[in-house]
Amino acid sequence: MRMMPIASGSSGNCIYIGSDNTHILIDAGISRKKIEEGLNSIDLSLKDIAAILVTHEHIDHIKGLGVISRKDEIPIYSTRGTIKGILDNSTLGDIPVDLLNEIQADNNYQLEDLGIHCFRVSHDANEPVAYTVRCGDKKAAVITDLGFYDDYIIENLNKSDMMLVEANHDVNMLQIGSYPYYLKQRILGKKGHLSNETSGKMINSLLHDGLKGIYLGHLSKENNYDKLAYETVKLEIDMGENNYKSCDFNIEVARRNEPSRVCEF
Repeated sequence: MRMMPIASGSSGNCIYIGSDNTHILIDAGISRKKIEEGLNSIDLSLKDIAAILVTHEHIDHIKGLGVISRKDEIPIYSTRGTIKGILDNSTLGDIPVDLLNEIQADNNYQLEDLGIHCFRVSHDANEPVAYTVRCGDKKAAVITDLGFYDDYIIENLNKSDMMLVEANHDVNMLQIGSYPYYLKQRILGKKGHLSNETSGKMINSLLHDGLKGIYLGHLSKENNYDKLAYETVKLEIDMGENNYKSCDFNIEVARRNEPSRVCEF
């Protein structure tokens, strides 16, 4: 399997995951052109994509869906609530309804040789989910846009070989920043986003000998920056109550507007 964030940040998200035979995207929150360019960098194109899995209906996760659905006719999978949110978004234009496939949290689905599992997250959207993708004994996970994590989240992410995990904001930067009070409360709330510290604590619960790499994703442009997220998560791991250290794993921040390094595992 291999995994590559094509873009990950508060302004747009699209993650590629694939096997030798099957290729999918999780979210399409950037332009079709940028997605195509990202795929081209690993010798693929949208013609090779078997499906787009959508986490939720916020525009930074669905921006490219309208054009892609009309031009490339790629099947789209998501929950009923998210599909409703997609169809209600007039900025996307018409989306062929026969491309929309409803899935349910806590169920498993098969896309050729990829096993798809989606599970609930707490976010201010209709029916948001995160995804794990399996091929044989390998497992990739993408989890962003959640206000908190619990045992249910950890159980779904356990034994991932590769993860992209939200590290959205630095709490101090957010609190002293220019955002209005209601928005700060939303981000910090139970249906908001994970801070760098909380991301590090969650990652600490998921470390194991087979973990090949960790991307830190969905960073806020206004309330975070790459080195701060990276160093904070590393510190949480190094201070954690287990035998692992941050240097035992490949940890990197997913790039906001261009493809990150591809990870094969």
